[in-house]
Amino acid sequence: MKTADPELMRAINRFHVMDAIRRFGPISRVEISQFTELSPTTVSAITAALLDDRLIIPIQEGALRDAGRGRPRVMLRLNPEAAFVVGVKLAPDQITVATTNFCADVLQSLTLPIRIDRQPAPVIADLVEDGVRQCVSDARLPMAKIAGICVGLPGIVERAAGVCRQSPIFSERDVNFGADLTKRLGVAVSIDSDVNLVTLAEHWFGQARGLNDFLVVSVEHSLGLGILHNGELFRGANGLSPDFGDVMVRPPGSGGGRLSAWASEASVLSEVEAALRGSGHEAAFRDGRGMALLLQLAAAGDQRCIGILASAGEALGFAIANLITLFAPPKVIVAGRAMAASAFFIGPLRETIAALVPASLADVAEIVVREWSDGIWGRGAAAMTLRDLYGAPWGTTGPAPNRGPLGLITGDSH
Repeated sequence: MKTADPELMRAINRFHVMDAIRRFGPISRVEISQFTELSPTTVSAITAALLDDRLIIPIQEGALRDAGRGRPRVMLRLNPEAAFVVGVKLAPDQITVATTNFCADVLQSLTLPIRIDRQPAPVIADLVEDGVRQCVSDARLPMAKIAGICVGLPGIVERAAGVCRQSPIFSERDVNFGADLTKRLGVAVSIDSDVNLVTLAEHWFGQARGLNDFLVVSVEHSLGLGILHNGELFRGANGLSPDFGDVMVRPPGSGGGRLSAWASEASVLSEVEAALRGSGHEAAFRDGRGMALLLQLAAAGDQRCIGILASAGEALGFAIANLITLFAPPKVIVAGRAMAASAFFIGPLRETIAALVPASLADVAEIVVREWSDGIWGRGAAAMTLRDLYGAPWGTTGPAPNRGPLGLITGDSH
């Protein structure tokens, strides 16, 4: 009979205790045991080690006394200064960086409005390195204090290997971006799909706090899908995060195509630019103001622009209706900076979902529209790094990976 690996089980239990303290702290050991369903002995052993490592700190609550003991109850919370991490978000037109403490409180952030989608990978790495060093310096921290960095970007990302297989950010394929930045910065750097970072940020801080199952569909230059199930991000082989835009929405021979060709901002802008050719708006598309122009013209009643947005909304609504049919999630968050917030896009999306979801699931999923600020990306990236620091061992069925004193992976575990 195969038995569970003890190191893996300890790592799992440690993660659950840390996560309970993050979510509900200040919290007592008894409450941790109730939330995690771990024995009081196990919780006491784990919290003692965490206190020794200064990852958590005690709070004496004088007004709260243990029954029959007459002494203050000890509450536990994360130590904000136990570690500092950096989150980075790459978009075609900007780089966003955030430095946070161990509780994911943002200490400093910056946004660099730079067109990076036309630059080679080494140049993008130069810009990210400069942005990280500047943000850390602005937070009045030395790089030696940074325990980990996570970079989020659109596309197909193999998190376990730190490789971006394909992205609209890079002209190259199979970019070993994580290893390159780790060498440059001297700090462990992971990379992940940007929608996974937003999904985790929504779970920790946003619309999905308290939910362990929900979906996030990101609508930007490309399309992303984040799936949280039983409190964990769903990933494919080797931590692979596929691109939602690659999903086929129509079969071949019937005007078929992938979802990205119908509902991404890139496809919509391409269609609008073609429709407005010769109308004097060419400069807006050259300067990266095409989406703002599209929304402005739609708001002014331009039927061509309204129709293009509606078609995109219907296509994405078709895909989301299939997701609801498959997963029956209690909440689907449709998120983005521009097009996702347009009533001309969201209205047809909602109508299509309502028309296509089976009647038996009609009342299951709440559709939430989320127009986010740039800061949520950085917080999500920081949260992903903090999960690594907490010691989350997911993604392996063998022995737990080698970790440093804070729990960050120090060697290849795959």
